[in-house]
Amino acid sequence: MSDADALKLTTYFGERDRAGERFLADALVDLYARHRLRTSLVMRGAEGFGVKHHLHTDRLLTLSEDLPMVSVAVDLRPRIEAALDEVVALSGDGLITLERARLHGAAAVADVHEETKLTVYLGRGERAGAQPAHIAVVDALHRHGVAGATVLLGVDGTVHGERRRARFFAANAQVPLMVVAIGAGERIAAALPELRDLLAEPLVTLERVRVCKRDGRRLAVPEEVAATDPSGLAVWQKLMVYCGEQSRHAQQPLYVELVRALRSAGAAGATALRGIWGYHGDHVPHGDSFWQLRRRVPVVIVIVDTPERIGRWFAVVDALTDETGLVTSEQVPAVRATGPGIARGGLRLADPGVR
Repeated sequence: MSDADALKLTTYFGERDRAGERFLADALVDLYARHRLRTSLVMRGAEGFGVKHHLHTDRLLTLSEDLPMVSVAVDLRPRIEAALDEVVALSGDGLITLERARLHGAAAVADVHEETKLTVYLGRGERAGAQPAHIAVVDALHRHGVAGATVLLGVDGTVHGERRRARFFAANAQVPLMVVAIGAGERIAAALPELRDLLAEPLVTLERVRVCKRDGRRLAVPEEVAATDPSGLAVWQKLMVYCGEQSRHAQQPLYVELVRALRSAGAAGATALRGIWGYHGDHVPHGDSFWQLRRRVPVVIVIVDTPERIGRWFAVVDALTDETGLVTSEQVPAVRATGPGIARGGLRLADPGVR
């Protein structure tokens, strides 16, 4: 695929949410397959809460029956927009976001910003020489000094418009995953040629991002933006925290403390996704191993809200990431948030240049 404007459509919901007689996760992937979207994946969260403020976690059996889910679909703008009305009709309470990205078969260096989020979409069983492709990609990013990279595995999704669902008794080689990397633009630009050489058909998106903290050191705060663009459309922001499952604050898992502190403070929602491989800061790439007694996988926490409220949630995040973690902020040009007593936003793209 040549360099092109694309959209990333993300839906946050519960594992037991339904669309008619079917689970919402299943209905969404069928919709993406019917529209033959270039890539999509559904990920199961490890911990989180939504607009109803019910905590769900896989750490406790009684709270693990309705884990948070995140669905991501990426394609050219007209193809995503063609599916939007159906996605909204399927989804009940929850959050839907729409973000701009550049989609490439071979990413162009010209699109790399001063600070950039790079996402590489792959199949679980895809290879790069003798290595799994996702491990080779993370190794390359680490060698080039990119600040962090996390591999998130889907449980369902589409690849080139074809559905690829994980099953218990299968190799699941084609189930999609994504490698999310954050770093300085020049370092990501330096890594791109190696990624092209590693992968037969690289599918890459590039997005603008601001790095706010790294390994306990504050580098910036979320960008100050107006609540609306000149036409009156709402502008939203997103915080993402990248850490390890063994990262701690006050002797407790950092991701658990973050989700629960945000819930206590009144945030509209937060979702923690557990990765399978990655690194942040100066740590070497790592993940689960058969010989390990303790899990050493990366975790990503996502918070989306209005600019004014994001400032409050950043203060919570800042206090808890005093020793470790990579914290970023991004603008989100379109959000639909619904729930008990809540109906905010629409899926019309606000002006990306608003400040």
